Amino acid sequence: MIDPLEILQQGIEILNPILLRNGFTYVPGKSGPSSGGSYAYGAYSRGERRLELLFRHILGLVTYHIGPDSLRHEVFMRSLLGRDGGNRYPGFSDDPLDGFRDLRHDLEIYGKDFLSGNGDIFRNCALEARAAQRLRPIERMKQGWPDSIEET
Repeated sequence: MIDPLEILQQGIEILNPILLRNGFTYVPGKSGPSSGGSYAYGAYSRGERRLELLFRHILGLVTYHIGPDSLRHEVFMRSLLGRDGGNRYPGFSDDPLDGFRDLRHDLEIYGKDFLSGNGDIFRNCALEARAAQRLRPIERMKQGWPDSIEET
């Protein structure tokens, strides 16, 4: 049986090198049982920036925040990279730590603006995602926007 808190802690060790190097601090959050299964939550933060992580069976919700703007990872990557992207997370694997490895890859390759930039690229992605939210669902699907855009 997977212990979400233990897996999250191992995942944090995978992410620490890149996030700590960029001045982020990790703060553990809540963990425990829920209707969807046991979970563990934590977040990295630096000033007005926050990267939230939720693990339940797999690394599930990954949400970026800069000030009032927030984006789920898959929406951020869709806006940043276009429909066919190049991001690895979310992926499909039987190893629960692969989600953290894939997220680290995406942060290293595509996350420079969030990690150390001025945030303008992120903010533009948030504007694009909000515009896509106003599209009819069939249009969003045709354009390759993830379902999680509803929560952006």
